[in-house]
This record gives sequence, C-alpha cells and structure tokens, in this order.
Amino acid sequence: MLKVEELTYNYISKFCDFEKDLVLTNHFHSDWEADLLIINEDGFSHELEIKFSKADFKNDFKKQYQNQKTKEKFLKHDKISCGDYPCNQFSFLLPQGMIEADQIPEHCGIIEFYHNPDSWVTTFDEIRKPTKVHQEPFWKFFDKDLMLKIMARNLYYKKLEVKGKFEELILPPKFLSRK
Repeated sequence: MLKVEELTYNYISKFCDFEKDLVLTNHFHSDWEADLLIINEDGFSHELEIKFSKADFKNDFKKQYQNQKTKEKFLKHDKISCGDYPCNQFSFLLPQGMIEADQIPEHCGIIEFYHNPDSWVTTFDEIRKPTKVHQEPFWKFFDKDLMLKIMARNLYYKKLEVKGKFEELILPPKFLSRK
C-alpha cells in the first residue's frame, strides 16, 4: 500500500517548484496542522489535506479549534469557507473515487490520485479547483522571519535526532525546552 510520505513525495515532485515555492509537509502552527502547505513567491498559500479513508475524511469536518484570544470554538471548515483562515486555498488529496464531489464543500479543491502497485506509478487528476477564500498573502498572518528561524531550528533538531547525537550531548540544548 502507498504510504503518505510516498504520496506526498510524488505530488510535490510533479507539481511544486522548489525555486519559487515554499513547500512544507506536516507543518504545525499553534493548533493548526497542514499535511502539505505550499506558499508561492507572491505569498499566496494552498493547503492540501491528505485522506486515505472515508472515516478520516469525515473526521476532518469534526475538527474544532479555539481562538487563542476570545476562547471561541469553531469548526475548521466553517472557518475556511468564510475566509477566516491563513491559507488562500484548501484542497483534499484523495484516492480515486473514494468520495463523490458533491459530498465535498464547494470551497474545497479536489485532487484524486491513483497508485498502480504493479508499476509503482502514481497519477493525479484535479477534479475541482479550490476557491480562493481571501486575497491576503500568508505573510500577513505569520511572521516570515520567525517562521524561517523556527524551521531552521527544527531542521537542526531533526538532524541530531536522525544521527542519534542527543545521547552524546552533556547538557540538553536550550531550544528543546521551548517546544
């Protein structure tokens, strides 16, 4: 079976330009997480949510978030559809034929994939383009410099983790306590 990492790799290899786009996978910010976040050179963003099952798809519409300041609770897709969301566009990346287009809100783009396990080829078909829910660039909502610094720190952390170097450190790095 195709793994989410392989699907993500196939998608970004085919559709993303690393010279122009900032491409983040499993990007976390506050209580919001994007499976795939693409920010183009003009600062416009497109979030793609990857779903492999109908149950996982349905659960996406139950996700609640809480406003940090007002403590107001809201449903994720209500927030997206009204344009009160950091991303300009939102799409689902789904297995071919898993969900009928009429079951997916109009503001959401639909990209279906088919993975041939014999040839190991994955194809993508854009069923519906996402609606641009607002015109504000991503960087109006997030500090670009701070985000890049956090990404650099996280990359260093992952490098230490992959190399198994944490055990060799006499004192724990200060940045670990800020997680």
